[in-house]
Amino acid sequence: MPAFRQVGEKQLPNPVLCMAWSPKRDLIALANTAGELLLHRLANFQRVWSLPPNENTGKEITALAWRPDGKILAFSLGDTKLVVLCDAEKAEILHLFPLENPVSCMHWMEVLEESSVLNSFYTSEDESNLFLPKLPTLPKSYSTTSKIFSEEKSDEILNLLGEVRLNILVLGGGSGFVELYAYGMYKIATLPGVPGTCSSLCLSSDLKSLSIITEIRSADNDPEICYIQLDTGLLSDCLPEVTRMARKFTHISTLLQYLRLSLTCMCEAWEDILMQMDLRLTKFVQEKNTSTQVQDEFLELLLWGQSSPELQALLMNQLTVKGLKKLGQSIETSYSSIQKLVISHLQSGSEALLYHLSEVKGMSLWKQKFQPLGLDSAAIEDAITAVGSFTLKANELLQVIDKSMKNFKAFFRWLYVAMLRMSEEHVPPELNKMTQKDIAFVADFLSEHFSENEELFDRKGKYFNVERVGQYLKDEDEDLVSPPNTKGNQWLKFLQESTHLKESPLLFPSYSQKSLHFVKRMMEGVIELCLQKPAEIIGKSVKQAVCLPLYTVPESSENTPRLFELPSLYNDKKTNMHYGVFCMPEISPCKLYLLRKFTDPFRPVPNGLMAIDLSNVLSHSIDDAAAGASSDCVYSCQDARFYDDETLTVVLRASEEENRGRVLAQLPLGSALSCEEEFNWDPSLRLDQQSGAIPVKGLVLENQWRDLENMKAQYVAVNGIRKVACVLSSNLRHVRVYEMDVEDEEDEERPESQNASSDQDGLEETPAIRGEAEGGETEGGGQRAKEQLESGEALELS
Repeated sequence: MPAFRQVGEKQLPNPVLCMAWSPKRDLIALANTAGELLLHRLANFQRVWSLPPNENTGKEITALAWRPDGKILAFSLGDTKLVVLCDAEKAEILHLFPLENPVSCMHWMEVLEESSVLNSFYTSEDESNLFLPKLPTLPKSYSTTSKIFSEEKSDEILNLLGEVRLNILVLGGGSGFVELYAYGMYKIATLPGVPGTCSSLCLSSDLKSLSIITEIRSADNDPEICYIQLDTGLLSDCLPEVTRMARKFTHISTLLQYLRLSLTCMCEAWEDILMQMDLRLTKFVQEKNTSTQVQDEFLELLLWGQSSPELQALLMNQLTVKGLKKLGQSIETSYSSIQKLVISHLQSGSEALLYHLSEVKGMSLWKQKFQPLGLDSAAIEDAITAVGSFTLKANELLQVIDKSMKNFKAFFRWLYVAMLRMSEEHVPPELNKMTQKDIAFVADFLSEHFSENEELFDRKGKYFNVERVGQYLKDEDEDLVSPPNTKGNQWLKFLQESTHLKESPLLFPSYSQKSLHFVKRMMEGVIELCLQKPAEIIGKSVKQAVCLPLYTVPESSENTPRLFELPSLYNDKKTNMHYGVFCMPEISPCKLYLLRKFTDPFRPVPNGLMAIDLSNVLSHSIDDAAAGASSDCVYSCQDARFYDDETLTVVLRASEEENRGRVLAQLPLGSALSCEEEFNWDPSLRLDQQSGAIPVKGLVLENQWRDLENMKAQYVAVNGIRKVACVLSSNLRHVRVYEMDVEDEEDEERPESQNASSDQDGLEETPAIRGEAEGGETEGGGQRAKEQLESGEALELS
């Protein structure tokens, strides 16, 4: 019987552009032409969740990559030039960052090198927990229409850190664009001088080199495919320092995200209070028909207990007693929420940010270790100062909130009693008493909020001024409308009169005329400058070690992008070897070529290039022979992916005159790699111009292959750790999934084998029914997705 057990099959409503198996679970991520990101389970190809396209992020997914622990999925968007990190359990966007160029390919690898220095760092990673309190969980978003982070939690944000062991997300695009991001968040290197457009990337697990397949286009000739190997020796030589620095900067990036979301929650709480104000008091002030000022009328009511008929009518009809009480409670709740967020979130986040930046500054002063990586102590000092200014501004906001809450409470309590008297209702004795301090609070409220200042009127278009707290939360460059009154402040007076302390670097500037948002953006800009320097220095250290022109490809008439076609790259971690597999159908359609390079780019490789002859690769069974099948069926390779260090998974296509269709096969590479014949590469010629001299090895398979009946298979994605494969048809809509190390004869003993046939029956549904069925699988939301991921079918590897 043929090998490989089919466990699922489906006809998808939209063509698939990218597919990638999770490294830890039986889950595969798909991106389609509609801009959706889909997560499916191996069993039955059941959909776990879908992330629809978002106008704020983008609709054109160009590449996918899993973090090595399988908890985060990265994808790039071509229309908005963004890279997004998504939680694999809940389909929630955790982090995104912009790029200068669209991404055409990405690769996420994990460093496997061990050393005593690294091991001691891994064990001491949680030292900050001894000195810093745990960051409080962010509340649910106040708004139901939040753009991206609807119900974000701080724990999920901190999940972005992942494991301490270094992992690097490599991004490649057009115009020689290649960037490396430590832990998927911190840009650790920008690599200049890579020619052409990257189509495949592979960073070695020992960090010694980066292999790239590029497509170089010229106006006169067909596009040329080249293999490039870059020497990344600085990353390898300074691995403990790179890991420590990258981990710290990832902590910093995560904390900036935490502060950003905390401020978003504060703004939403303020928008709630502002909406209540606009509906009630502002409308009330604008509809005043009397010639006297509103402030004077309220003062008259405060001092003499009398009001004009117009004011009384507006109070009782527009505001009402119940409306006033509800408004007062709403304002108090919003102020309390903002105050709690400042104290528990902004202050704790700023303290953690200062802690990690101070540690980075200490690292930068160890010049022997960290100066080669570009750590600049002056830039880090500027970042520390900016964080200090942000902390001062947060404390200033606390004082403004405290004063405003006292005034609001006194004003609403007084107005509530006055309206009860106007309506001749009973006034509770505890509300009937007003101290001189309460009267002062009410007077302050009236002078601050019921202002007819022309500047305020021209700027805001209304007389009721609620800017005292809200001005701090506006994302504007303009100065504060009502800056805090610093008259009589003895400390500020002392600083201004002191020539030595006035410009002291030990004191954080306060920016008294600017909003909290402005200071936050300034802080982010300074920290960003602090983060950029190492990426430039490390990027300049990377040099091109190998550039091999392979072959030319004719311009395709099809516009559909082929985002996962050959050539493909692979890193053998055991032997520290880079592999590249490709075909040259114009030269020799029945051969598959295997290129090998050591991760150390200056170490010569024996048998660095060989060809595998696919002409008679299949060993047919007795039944085939009896049926008259040809024993020398000629095949060409449609797609090939490394299943493990010694096996290649391929999709083969029979020649046009044969009656056979497509075949899924496992090619053992042991005999091919043992080839002793050497190929002498002429560097002045492309490989396709000297292909006749490439040593050829023939292979004959026993039972490691299977006919793909009723399917024009074109592409394959595999995961050798989980022993699974997914085959995609040439129309990019028809998929089949297989367990690769299971014989079909076991199907009779397993009830799951019926899934394949039941799915096959479903393929005859109309497209409309299929679309409804696809959509129906997503019902149940994030909770159902989480339950599915936690089920036994998706257990992580031990």
